[in-house]
Amino acid sequence: MQRDTRTETLGALALLALTMGWGSTFFMTKDLVERVPVVDYLGVRFAIATVVLALIAPRAVRRLSRAQLWQAAGLGVIYGLAQILQTLGLDRTPASTAGFVTGLYVVMTPLLAAPLLRQRIPGAAWIAVLLATGGMAVLSLRGLEVGGGELLVLIAAFLYALHICGLGAWSTAESAMGSSIVQLAVISVICLVGAAPGGITVPDNGPDWVRMAYMAAIVGALGMLAQVWAQAHLPPTRSAVIMSMEPVFAALFAVLFGGESLTARMLLGGLMVLAAMLLVELAPRRKVEAEVLHPAQ
Repeated sequence: MQRDTRTETLGALALLALTMGWGSTFFMTKDLVERVPVVDYLGVRFAIATVVLALIAPRAVRRLSRAQLWQAAGLGVIYGLAQILQTLGLDRTPASTAGFVTGLYVVMTPLLAAPLLRQRIPGAAWIAVLLATGGMAVLSLRGLEVGGGELLVLIAAFLYALHICGLGAWSTAESAMGSSIVQLAVISVICLVGAAPGGITVPDNGPDWVRMAYMAAIVGALGMLAQVWAQAHLPPTRSAVIMSMEPVFAALFAVLFGGESLTARMLLGGLMVLAAMLLVELAPRRKVEAEVLHPAQ
């Protein structure tokens, strides 16, 4: 398969923009969930995201084959369950620990990609994975406790890694829009079902709705589309390392807009994750990327 380096670069930039969007939501979400339960927030957010993309491309889902439809639905189930488990874990574990454990999908992705997608992960890619993981530990950890909450978040990290591998195996540029709509719809249904027993709470003021609209339409809808499209052109391990920039952007936005102070830990951890991303992007492709985009048929 001949590689299109320009398209791969655009895919990498799309994932980087996605992680920036994810990072920008941390301080807004932290404030919003004080008034709206987390699962309710997720359900409403993904429902709005589904409607946004469906209005942009109302016929996209119809263009999916039956196999693509089932694949997208399965990926939506995986991602939706990961969101629920991560939320449950956050109630039982410190946020810093949960953030690091969630980020372990960076390690799990190549571990899953090797057997499931029959990919050989080169040594330089493993160095990038370990460097990114170390950077996230420096950024996030203030001591590591192990309990039920951490186990739930670890399972969520495994599901996120599985979702990344699934996108690496099944996503195509042509099916990206339809697949994104189906995944968002399935995620919203799962989250709304989880919220339904206690009644679904929605924001009750204008500023909260503005935050919700941003996180749904820009980060949710366009973010899912960016990830699905980008992973049609990038292998899973490279994608996971790029997405490990999320806590770096979260720390940056927390300093700029959330009132937090810049610390040596933030600088060191951020530089380690940035170095990992540059390694996987700039090192010679024959060393870093011996992966295939799709499993052999």
